[in-house]
Amino acid sequence: MLVDKKHFKLQGFTTFNGCELPEVNIGWESWGELNANKDNAILITHYFSGNSHAAGCYQQDDPLPGYWDALIGPGKAIDTNRYFVISSDTLVNQEPFNPLVITTGPASINPATGRHWGLDFPVVTIRDFVGVQRALLASLGINRLHAVVGPSMGSLQALEWAVAFPDQVERMVSVIGMGEADAWTCLGLQQWALPILNDPHWCDGDYYHREPPLAGVQQTVMQISLSAMSPEIINRTFYTHYPLEPGPLQDIRSQHRVTQRFMQDCLEKARLADANHLLYLIRANQLFLAGHGKTLSEGLQQVQARCLFLPSKGDLLLRSGLAWQTHQLLQQLGKSSEYAEIEGSWGHLDGIYSIQTQAATLQAFLER
Repeated sequence: MLVDKKHFKLQGFTTFNGCELPEVNIGWESWGELNANKDNAILITHYFSGNSHAAGCYQQDDPLPGYWDALIGPGKAIDTNRYFVISSDTLVNQEPFNPLVITTGPASINPATGRHWGLDFPVVTIRDFVGVQRALLASLGINRLHAVVGPSMGSLQALEWAVAFPDQVERMVSVIGMGEADAWTCLGLQQWALPILNDPHWCDGDYYHREPPLAGVQQTVMQISLSAMSPEIINRTFYTHYPLEPGPLQDIRSQHRVTQRFMQDCLEKARLADANHLLYLIRANQLFLAGHGKTLSEGLQQVQARCLFLPSKGDLLLRSGLAWQTHQLLQQLGKSSEYAEIEGSWGHLDGIYSIQTQAATLQAFLER
């Protein structure tokens, strides 16, 4: 499938914490056709370092398609012959310098001042990501979703949709997700933030007219990448390692070849990212509690959608127990919830690369 990036502009948006954004810009992509009743839409909500490019290619010679191309398309689990599938870039997207991403965040220009927002940009939450998506869908005349489906941070958005706008969501699918950020997850996310906060070039977020904190961003991207993959997949697929290399053995300043390669790979990603955007994304995930109320149970009480949780058994980042807890709470509240585990060797990234092991489960759920 060939797909193009579209642009949505929203004038005036109030964040969950009561701040005003005069203007919001996001990119979006779609596959399939919206029917006359506008009731066949499936929203795909993307993961932390992702964007709206969930399937297809921009050009015939693109080296790789969108991240869930195995799931989305004609005759696939999310069948574009039946459904209108849509996905959008989030607020504060990790890669504002990626030419294929459209987002609003600290790196954007504040129209009121003509300067980069920096840390004057309001703290945003998963609810705000969902609020912007809702405005996009409303602009297309879509008032009810056949389903909302998302992996990782996208699963947070999918669940928040079902809680915040229960009468607009028929089905919710959480892939490698959670219902709330527990203490372990919050502390782990803070480890991602620290390299940026400790980079002297960060300058309290005011670096847009000077050298950016690239080293800090690189280290943050390294931590994100490492925690998303399993030890098995790193050792077997990506990197070979010999402990007693001559350089590191003789000189403490020398790095192992595996370290050099991994740092270089992450540096390429870091050049498209923004330090402040990463910090705001991290905070949005740390703040997550479905419903944004007092307790998870209170939030889940609002759910009307049929729910499906698809965690990865080997996930070390968002452990399967987090999804199981949410699934059980929904069932205790008398809600419709199903649970199945993805099999694979990728760890957290099984939700991207091994999702086909549960494609039939997903397809059946969408068709019921």
